[in-house]
Amino acid sequence: MKKKEFLKRVRKFAKPFRVNDGKDFKLKHIDPADTLDLKSEDKPKAQEALKNGIELLAELQDKLYAQDRWSVLLIFQAMDAAGKDGAIKHVMSGINPQGCQVFSFKAPTSEDLDHDFMWRCLKRLPERGRIGIFNRSYYEETLVVRVHEEILAKQKLPERLMTKHIWDERFQDIRNIEKYLTRNGTIVRKFFLHVSNEEQKKRFLERIDHPEKNWKFSSADVKERGHWDEYMKAYEDMIRNTATKDSPWYVVPADNKWFTRLVVAAAVIDSLASLDLEYPEVGEEKLKELAEAKILLLEKK
Repeated sequence: MKKKEFLKRVRKFAKPFRVNDGKDFKLKHIDPADTLDLKSEDKPKAQEALKNGIELLAELQDKLYAQDRWSVLLIFQAMDAAGKDGAIKHVMSGINPQGCQVFSFKAPTSEDLDHDFMWRCLKRLPERGRIGIFNRSYYEETLVVRVHEEILAKQKLPERLMTKHIWDERFQDIRNIEKYLTRNGTIVRKFFLHVSNEEQKKRFLERIDHPEKNWKFSSADVKERGHWDEYMKAYEDMIRNTATKDSPWYVVPADNKWFTRLVVAAAVIDSLASLDLEYPEVGEEKLKELAEAKILLLEKK
């Protein structure tokens, strides 16, 4: 299949789940089990498409690295067991490690708490020519901190700044930072892997029942299920307030991992392809240098 035709097909998988303007966004409008027009029997075809997509992604990433002008930041947010790690692992499996940086953000350290809420993430931004991946991010400060407001009390903020407007202010700060990054050549793409309550329960039980998956399970994850509705409201509000044309959210159905990975790959490929990446052109002086080097190499045995 020709590259242009493949890219056209790729966009069909990514576009339905892209949110450029969150003003009217409703999380209930996205079905976690959605697979578009693909059926379970189409899974092998989807996996083959993912394989081809990974090969194209590797080519695009190589040009991104060689050109050394743009950088790409991919942010993944989700409830536990939604498949963030698996999506990152599979979609990025063909990427040159030199051109990719992955950071996972867990509970903030005492040093983190002595800085602003975005500090620990901003110092991990990707360099030009690289793809940076945030497994969770500064968005946790509008999610878990919002659901558990006792965490906010530990962030050492001056009391006068902890007002009822703090979440709107954080959304505004995030929008401004992402606009700044975009204006400086960092492409920001954000993924919320939308898993259903029932599917999460099923995956938690699998982690308990299979010894090789026991290490993945934490009793704290089950406790967080008790706040499901609060989290869904927080995620919806997050997307409504931070989805923009330049730094959109992809709300990806996550009940079927094979489809989740296909959509994520499609979105990343589409974003890189939009940059019109090419290998740097070599000037006359460099061509002359290469010709001279070739002569020397051929002359010496």
